[in-house]
This record gives sequence, structure tokens and C-alpha cells, in this order.
Amino acid sequence: DSLNINNQSQNIKTDNSYADIEFSKILEKATDNLNSTQLKAYDSMEAIATGKVDNLQEAVMNIDKAELSLKLGLEMKTKTINAYREIIKMQV
Repeated sequence: DSLNINNQSQNIKTDNSYADIEFSKILEKATDNLNSTQLKAYDSMEAIATGKVDNLQEAVMNIDKAELSLKLGLEMKTKTINAYREIIKMQV
């Protein structure tokens, strides 16, 4: 989820070992976190729809959290693609 992504980025900034961390691993972990957040939200939606929800407030928070995480993920994708395009344009 987005909170975990923020915590990961803070850990990376304070670690100062950028060479030891592969971008693909960071991206893979962020994608896994996003996926688990989405799955949790789908479970919450199903529980609400079937009337099997124990805590409605928590279920709605899970759905909102998943929506925000997805928006963050899409924005990160856009920024990454734009950065890649800028790098490709550079002359070496």
C-alpha cells in the first residue's frame, strides 16, 4: 500500500546504498503492495455487497486506501515513462 511505499522510500533515502538496490526490485515490491491492497478492497466490496461485513468503516477505508494507492501507482507509472522518454532524447 502507499504507506508501505512511503516507508520504503524513506528507508532507501536514509540507507545511502543506492547501488545495492535494483530499481526493478523496488518496482516489484511496490506492485505487489498495490496488488494486495486492491485484493483487500475487492474482498471488502464483496463483504459489503453480500452483507457479511463486520466493520463497515474498515471496509470503506480499505476501498479508499486501494483507490488512493492505484492513483499513486498510475502517477508513478506516468512519471517513470516520461523520465524514460527524456533519457531516450538525450544525446550521448
